[in-house]
Amino acid sequence: MSKLERLLNLTAALLTTARPLAASELAARVPGYPTEKVAFRRAFERDKEVLRDMGIPLEVTPVPGTDPPVDGYRIAPEQYALRDPGLAPDEVAALHLATVAVRVDGLAGTGALWKLGGAPGDRASSPVAQLPATPELAPLFQAVAERATAGFGYRGERRRLDPHRLTFARGRWYVEGHDHDRGELRQFRLDRIEGAITVGPAGSFERPAVSRAAQPHAWEIGGDDDAPVRAVVRIDSDQAAWVRRVLGEEAVVAAHDDGGIDVAVQVSNRDAFRSWVLGFLDHAEVLEPAELRDDLVSRLRRLAV
Repeated sequence: MSKLERLLNLTAALLTTARPLAASELAARVPGYPTEKVAFRRAFERDKEVLRDMGIPLEVTPVPGTDPPVDGYRIAPEQYALRDPGLAPDEVAALHLATVAVRVDGLAGTGALWKLGGAPGDRASSPVAQLPATPELAPLFQAVAERATAGFGYRGERRRLDPHRLTFARGRWYVEGHDHDRGELRQFRLDRIEGAITVGPAGSFERPAVSRAAQPHAWEIGGDDDAPVRAVVRIDSDQAAWVRRVLGEEAVVAAHDDGGIDVAVQVSNRDAFRSWVLGFLDHAEVLEPAELRDDLVSRLRRLAV
């Protein structure tokens, strides 16, 4: 097994896990690693650096229930995006390899991939992960890859979008890019797109050269019609250091004696905000505004019934 295939297997395992996975669990789950412990550790450390160099948001947090604490690893789905790498011939090959390791329901060997130079081959008998698909995924993948403006209906309006990237988050696919009609960065759920998608000429726009670290968080990207609101969230001490690194010191509005912090974020996408807060389990609490707090409490109560 090649290193690239092992990295794709590792990415799929980290993306689809519901909790942080210890290195020993990844050694058992991910094909392609050496069985000898020292050799595994060396290969795993190299792979972690490669993922970070690629801009993949690898989180390191304690595995729940371990004493003493054991480092666990995961990729937060809401922060992970499928980017167009430029699609040189060797990158098309890598993309084809990804379709073997991560199977997308209903889109095995998609026409979009074939148009980009890929070809169907032997399928993995047991994919590392399986992601849902919608009919809109293939044309929008083509639009992202070719830097082509896409047109589609959304909530009764015709929209024109320069799509920058596709994102899989919270069990759904999203497309993000520059909305011609709103004149700003917007995010759309693929399952809410109405009617056929049109794809314009290739090379219609230039993707902004912005590093992942400088990109807005998922909850900051307009995803619904509600006006943006300022939210304050209490973060427990065991997660405070990580949140400081991710949000920056400017987001911290209060620091507490027990090590916990209060952070303020601008919320334009409430689905993404809820997903982010719930990812902390009982280590985060929405303090304000009351509407976001009450919405989260009511949803949790419904889940508990």
